[in-house]
This record gives sequence, structure tokens and C-alpha cells, in this order.
Amino acid sequence: MSVLTLASAPEDATALEGAEAHHARLAGELAGRVKMLQTAVDCDPRAAEKIHAGLVAFCDRSLLPHAAAEEAALYPVAHGMPEARLLIESLIGEHRCLTALVDALRASAVPAEAATEARALQVLFEEHVAKENGLVLPLLAMTPSVSLAALLAEMHHRFANDTGNNNAQKDQDSEEGQDVREGQAEETGGCGGVCGCGGAEEAAEPELDVREVPHALRHATVFGALDAVPVGTAMVLVAPHDPLPLLAQIEQRSPGAFTVEYLERGPEAWRLRLSHR
Repeated sequence: MSVLTLASAPEDATALEGAEAHHARLAGELAGRVKMLQTAVDCDPRAAEKIHAGLVAFCDRSLLPHAAAEEAALYPVAHGMPEARLLIESLIGEHRCLTALVDALRASAVPAEAATEARALQVLFEEHVAKENGLVLPLLAMTPSVSLAALLAEMHHRFANDTGNNNAQKDQDSEEGQDVREGQAEETGGCGGVCGCGGAEEAAEPELDVREVPHALRHATVFGALDAVPVGTAMVLVAPHDPLPLLAQIEQRSPGAFTVEYLERGPEAWRLRLSHR
């Protein structure tokens, strides 16, 4: 059954669908990274440190700039509508809470504490985008005097500018941090415990079961989880069917980065080991 998209113009209907898909990608990637962090806390605390750092970087380059661009481009127009004013003020408050949770995640020195903050961030973000998808975006799309397509184009322009200005410094900070971690690994005679080369006992492989993940978020959740898997390690994916289209997308997205080994081929579940080369 197809979903009816109500909008005052065809381009706004297309823009609405695109915005919802972008929200699904963000929420899915966040969910995948959080799941990997939660799993690593239990089975490999040293790997959890890298996954934690990657999650913070994702928030800095994607989640928070997205929220800031929304607040600058979409929210002022919706706030001018009497029926949406209180909702927009509430959503702005949620943006402040998201920022505070990212700051708390950044400051977390203990992996278990980081996992708790990350899960709270995930829950709030999913609730937040559900309100935007169900209330704010349809209202803007159905208002004849408003061009949702133009607002989203302005939002994407702001997002690109914000991330472009910040990425150079963040890349430099990331490289410096990686140099420090590599130096620490050399001092301890291993890789920091994430590849089983002797720096620590071989870690258990994290498992991502996507059978209960909503279909709209499923692929993005896997992508987020894979982005959190350090080089030289693997994760086990559990799917409700043979995920051949997903595997093709993974190869297209990261050519040659992952090898695939089937551990189980149905009928209830397909289990695959994806190793990051």
C-alpha cells in the first residue's frame, strides 16, 4: 500500500519525502553506532573507546549541524503559524537537550557511562524527528504560501556551509588523536586491543540483529554500525532474509572494505560476518 503525501505542490511532496528519508538515514546511523558502542562496552572496552570517539564525531559533523540548519531555515517559518508556535518552541528546547546530551557523551570518560548517554541521545532524536515528520514537515508542505522545497534547499545550503567551515579543524584534531592512539598501541605492544594482534585478548565480535529494526531505518542502521567497526575487526549481522541488495549497497558505498562470510542461511535468520579490512 502506498502512502499518500499531501502537499500544495508536487515539488513540495518530493521535498517532504526526501526530508523524511534523510531523517531515517540520520536516525538509522545513530542507532547503529549506539548499538555497536553498547556491545563493545560488554565485550571489548578498548574498541568501545574508538567507537565512542566515532559517535561523537558523527554527532559533530551530521546531527548537530542538521539541527542548527533546521532551526535557522525551517523553524522560523513554522513558528509564524499560530497552530505550530508552541510545537516549534518545544522542538527548539529539544535541540538544546540534544546538544547537552552530545556534550555529556563527549565528556564521558567511562565506556558504560558513554553508552548510557548515547542511548538517551538516540531515544530523544528518534522522538524528535517523529514530530518533525508527522507534524512540522506536512504542515509546511500543505501551506500554499510556503515552499517547503525552497526551505529545504536553504537548509541544505546552511548545513553545507556549517560543516565545511568546521571539518578542516575536526579532521586535524582526529588525525592528532589517531597519532596519539597509535603511539599508545606501540608502547603497549599491540593495536590497543581491537584487532587481536597481541595487545589484548581476542575480543568477541559484536552482533547487530536488524530483524526488529523498522524497515525504513534498517539499511542506515547497518551502515552506521559498519562505520563504527574498527579496521581489523568484524561484526556479525543478523537479518530476516538473505541481504543481497544490502551487501551490494555496502560494496558500492565502501568498495573492497568488507569481506562477507555466511554463518547461517535461514530459514529463520541469516547470520553474516562482515570483516573490516
